[in-house]
Amino acid sequence: MRIARIEGIFVDSGGRRRRLWIFPLFCALFVWSSATPAAADFRLCNNTGSRVGVAIGYKDSEGWTTEGWWNLAARTCETLVKGQLVARYYYVHAVDYDRGGEWSGKAFMCTRDKEFTIKGIEDCLARGYDRTGFFEVDTTQQRSWTVQLTETADQAPQLSPQYTPLSPPAQPKQTR
Repeated sequence: MRIARIEGIFVDSGGRRRRLWIFPLFCALFVWSSATPAAADFRLCNNTGSRVGVAIGYKDSEGWTTEGWWNLAARTCETLVKGQLVARYYYVHAVDYDRGGEWSGKAFMCTRDKEFTIKGIEDCLARGYDRTGFFEVDTTQQRSWTVQLTETADQAPQLSPQYTPLSPPAQPKQTR
């Protein structure tokens, strides 16, 4: 392994040339070159006491896509989209496997019972898929976003940057 020396030369008031190690600059360059970009993911946290199945939908350059199912144990998180977010709006549908119920909304997309990736959201039934309601998540074009599913529907809406409640019966929450 080779290590490059970074040094500078300056001339003092007596005309003598002196070497000046530019150690702070070397350290800064090293830190800058080894820095990794911040994570940019779409995550979902299951803050319930139940197992939850999750499907997502989004629109990218090729059109609408829905994907599922991620199975999340109670009180766990999962990255659903890794890397840079491709859309401002994502759509989520989740099912409580243990106690029944679901987190859904008015945006209808295609799903099926088994693991899936489905292109397009039109004619779900005619294409052999289920037509399922998803709730909208506005990421406000942030680099990363986390949705949190909770059990209680009796929480007052909170409009802070950290949490934004969504639809009943159990209120999912979004965090940046």
